[in-house]
Amino acid sequence: MIDTSRPSVARVYDCLLGGKDNYEADRQVLQQVDALAPELGTLVRASRDWLLRVTRFLAGEAGIDQFLDLGAGLPAAENENTHQAAQRHNADARVVYVDNDPVVAAHGRARLEENDDTRLVMADLTDPDAVFTDPDVTGLLDLTRPVAVIHSSTMHHVPADDEPAKIMRRYAELLPAGSYLVLSHFTDPQDDGPGSTLARAVTDVFADCATPCHLRSRAEILDLFAGLDLVEPGLVSLKTWWPDGPLLRTSMADAVALGGVARKD
Repeated sequence: MIDTSRPSVARVYDCLLGGKDNYEADRQVLQQVDALAPELGTLVRASRDWLLRVTRFLAGEAGIDQFLDLGAGLPAAENENTHQAAQRHNADARVVYVDNDPVVAAHGRARLEENDDTRLVMADLTDPDAVFTDPDVTGLLDLTRPVAVIHSSTMHHVPADDEPAKIMRRYAELLPAGSYLVLSHFTDPQDDGPGSTLARAVTDVFADCATPCHLRSRAEILDLFAGLDLVEPGLVSLKTWWPDGPLLRTSMADAVALGGVARKD
């Protein structure tokens, strides 16, 4: 049973990206965003752009042809998605999206049904062993070969009591050599300025969702990479991770999310 009376993180992100697969409760959060933190829309779009640049790097230069996109949310009709970016740079790329939102499952599977090398699986990203043994995952991906595991804007929705660092360490253990771990995470720059104000507003915006937002420090986010080797330029603001061109403008949103890519040798 889908509870449409309570906002879902996946559907709120869909709203922020201009999607249409959402409900009134989700759109009310969007109104709250406009009132409290209009920069959040910029942040979500920057996160999507970062993910596409990362995917391009992995499918191209890094030679990865298998992608496991965890907590992926709704494949957007209005924007390019992981599978489209990967398959544009490597026609043989296979992509599995994982989410536990039934709305994501219903709409996502419908959008992906014509792509034989892409599927959406209902699973809990906080249980790495269950994800890596799910028959719908292993039916498409060979997890004995290098794979890119993507956590884009997911782990800041995992509370400390669920031990996010332990979860990520287990993902790192399960990855075969030559694989990559991708992560972006909201943070509080703790600058007592506009960045911190936006960080607190982001927390307030997601407070009523089923999975609230938990900001972490840069050191805590680094710990989520489980000791793997970060690809240059390391853990940085999303816009400065191999941008497509010169950064002519900055915004408060640039200080509130960090992203990085790590390789398992």
